[in-house]
Amino acid sequence: MAECNHDCSNCSSKCEEKSLLAELNELSKVKKVIGIVSGKGGVGKSLVTGLLASLVSKTGKKVGVLDADITGPSVPKMFGIKGYAEGSDLGIYPKESMLGTKVISSNLLLENENDPVLWRGPVIAGMVKQFWTDVIWGEVDYMFVDMPPGTGDVPLTVFQSIPLDGIIIVTSPQELVSMIVEKAVKMANMMNIPILGVVENMSYIKCPECGKEMELFGTSKVDEVATDFDLKVLARMPLDPSIAKLVDQGKIEHVNANFMNLAVQTILEL
Repeated sequence: MAECNHDCSNCSSKCEEKSLLAELNELSKVKKVIGIVSGKGGVGKSLVTGLLASLVSKTGKKVGVLDADITGPSVPKMFGIKGYAEGSDLGIYPKESMLGTKVISSNLLLENENDPVLWRGPVIAGMVKQFWTDVIWGEVDYMFVDMPPGTGDVPLTVFQSIPLDGIIIVTSPQELVSMIVEKAVKMANMMNIPILGVVENMSYIKCPECGKEMELFGTSKVDEVATDFDLKVLARMPLDPSIAKLVDQGKIEHVNANFMNLAVQTILEL
């Protein structure tokens, strides 16, 4: 048998009986899973993850966040969550934010949240898988998976092990936007994962005096790129110091993010 290249779109093999999907913890019920991805780092995946989780939670849905960025976890800090995640013989219990969003992250398992995670790829990928199999999530309507950048061990593990209902691609206005999106699109297509749309971060900054929107990184190309790849533009996020301040204070649930309305609507319509 030829070695699998993970390109399911052009494969004639019948692999239904060889599913790599991991079994969810028996005390958990997760209805929909959305991955937040990008072809490179530094574009704001964690911010998008946190905002979407907060906004969907405010609609009355039960929400969870699986922080798959093991070596660069930031989700707990955004939600003001501190301390250890507790466990029992049954599994690990996620921590909850002020508004009830459930979160699991490597930072909640470290003695000191500032300690680096010096693990090799397979070990990191294994922990992400355990966040699905060993964590007692309970009832969750929508789970958001904050993934590390690129197409390495961890993103591949998530795509293969967790039943994603769709992904949202996060990008930025710079020239390399096309490359960022194309990498994520190709990986999703190879793994047969639906793409819900694209979110552009750092799209503009609004003048506090006149309210005019200024594109600091040049004219946005997100509409052009979205057309090229037949994607929906779900949001254009501003570069807003007030949002950054709230996130740094662990108050992401206090952010007024009307610019994410279409993204939230798309998720709720899954």
